[in-house]
This record gives sequence, C-alpha cells and structure tokens, in this order.
Amino acid sequence: MTVNTNSRGLESVEWQMLLECASPARNDERLTDLTRQVDWTEVLRLAVEHGVHGHLAVRLDELGDRYSPPDVKNRLRQLHRAQLLHSLKISRELFRLMDSFVRAGIVIITLKGPVLAAQAYANASMRSFSDLDLLVRQRDIAAATEVMIDEGYEPKIPLKAIPAGKIPGQYFFQHKDAKLNVEIHTEKTLRYFPRRLPMEKMFKEKTNVVVHGREVAALSTEDSLVLICVHGAKHFWERLMWIADVAGLVARQCIDWCRTSAAAEEVGASHMLHAGLQLAGKLLGTAQPDEIAAKVKGDSDASKVAVQVVKWLPQAGTREQPLLQRARFRMYMRGGAFAAPAYLLRLTLSPTEEDWGNDGQIERNWLWDAMRRPFRLVRKYGRKP
Repeated sequence: MTVNTNSRGLESVEWQMLLECASPARNDERLTDLTRQVDWTEVLRLAVEHGVHGHLAVRLDELGDRYSPPDVKNRLRQLHRAQLLHSLKISRELFRLMDSFVRAGIVIITLKGPVLAAQAYANASMRSFSDLDLLVRQRDIAAATEVMIDEGYEPKIPLKAIPAGKIPGQYFFQHKDAKLNVEIHTEKTLRYFPRRLPMEKMFKEKTNVVVHGREVAALSTEDSLVLICVHGAKHFWERLMWIADVAGLVARQCIDWCRTSAAAEEVGASHMLHAGLQLAGKLLGTAQPDEIAAKVKGDSDASKVAVQVVKWLPQAGTREQPLLQRARFRMYMRGGAFAAPAYLLRLTLSPTEEDWGNDGQIERNWLWDAMRRPFRLVRKYGRKP
C-alpha cells in the first residue's frame, strides 16, 4: 500500500479515487489501478467527510471484492447499510407527512434528499442526506407549521413569528421522539436566489419522482438543477457530494437546456448554474451539451468561482472561509458590476433567526435586526481561520 505524502491535494491518489467513484462515467481500469496505491484510511475519511461514501461503496462493489482490504470492505458495507436504512426511514416519514399535508389542503414539493437521489443516481443508497427538505408557498407556512406540530414536531420558529413578518433561514422542525429533522422552505426563505422564486410557475411545472415505489412531487429537472447549483454555491461547494449531484443529474436526466438557462436567468442564478456545470466538468468529466457549452465556458465569473473551489476543496470542512474571501465569492456567484455588490449587501442585511431569535423579541423592528446582522457576521467569520 502506497501512502501519498500530499494526500490532501486533489492530485493525490486518494482524491483521484474519490473523483473517479463520484463521476457518472465508469473507468474500471483506472479505478483498479488506484486501488493498488491509496491510503485506505484517508480514502474512507475523505469519503465520509464529503458525503460520497455511498459512491465509493457502490463502485468498489461493482469492481469486485478483491480490490479493497477486508476491513475497508466491511466498514463501507456498514456505512452503506446505515445510509440505506436512514434513507428508508426518511422516505417513510416523507410519505406520512405527504398524506397529512394533503388532508390539510397544502401543496408541497420535496427538495433534494430522496428525490435527488432518485433523479441523479437512480439509487437511494448512493446519496447521503440527514434531513428532509420541503417547499411550500409562504402563504401556507402557518398552516404547514400547525400540521407539523400535530405530527409530533417541535418548531424552532414559533408560530407568533409568522404573522410578525419574521423570515428565518428556514422553518426548522425536529420530531420529539423519532429525532428526525424537517426544513420547510418558501419563496422568502430561499434568500440565496438573487431574485424571488416564481413559485406559481415552479408549482405548475413540478414533476413526480418515484421514491421507493411511491410518486413524490418534485421540482422539474431544470428547476432542480438550478436549485442544487444555488445550494452548492451557498455552501461554497465545500463537499464533493454537491458537485456529484450536478454531474449525476446532467448525466442521467434528459434536460431541456434552453429552459434551464431561462429558469436560471429568471432568478438571477446563471453564474451559479455555470459554475456548477464547470465544476462537474473539471472534476468529474461531465460534458455540457452544445446548447449551453459556449455560455458555460465564456462565463468569467463562474470560472473564478470554479478555480477558487478547486483550490480549497481539499481543505473544506477543516476551517471556515475568511470573511473577505466569503464576500468575494458571494459577488462572483452573482456577477455583474452592479448586481454583485447589491446581492452581497442584501445577504448582509437580511436578518435570520440567528439575528432575532435569541432574546425572544419577535416584535422587534426589522431595521434593528438588519443593523445587528453585519456585526454578528464579523464576529462569526472575521477571526482568523
């Protein structure tokens, strides 16, 4: 077994193995060669840290037992089995909540999680997810909160905050007994979209995805691709899993690229979409169709994002990005001489529950919360990493 002394770099054999396993394109000969060189302890650590241990387990299983040490094989099977059981548990809870929302007359869409696993991988056990994400209209959030309370969930955001006009980062719920988490999003909480979501259009164009034998309402493939690129950008693309999601969706779904470009442009997320596609191409070998390739390649702001992500991905998760670097990245996400600083300013001055929830003063003026937020961000991210 060869241990690479630069195991944290993307050029290391450990990272090359992860990238090979996360890529939709199979290259068994290359993967076989990598298995003879890697530090397996480092491979497992990175795979878990970046949420791609399911990809690693499936690809090594396809390759055959003799290419990985017995202890590694057993550990991967344990992780894979736990991931599958958790997926089944969350999916069962999703079905239960779907029925409850139908009875209450509330239309919901499931985001990411089980539906993305089905769309991008056709294998629920390949993608890890810890909670359930739902999308509802803002006008339905009070009723949705009451449904969640009736179903045994405790809301982090009190009901009295809703009529007061307080908008959190998400409406978070935790089940009292089952220890399951649910995040409900609306057009107002998804603030990392530069422009407000066209909710009625998205609900009209929603599709159904089969999850463990049952149809689940999900965003259209095009809207889902834009969403996961915005989500990846929001989190600085710090996990390989989010890049693999883009690659998997592009490789396995029939995508209307004109519609995708239009959807991204409508919400001001074209640079985020292009950055996600560039990363999927650079790291996982996903080719862009001719309809969008020129736009993706010619987007200089997206290229700046992709270059920065490639540099910091090996160290992601070990330290917070410095404040100024975060700000610069946010501006590249949006792009444009005027749009970029306006986007950064809006994010800086848009308070969440972290800015107004600690002292219980729900009725406090929005302006006071907005003024407090920049100081909290400086305290949180301004220190040296």
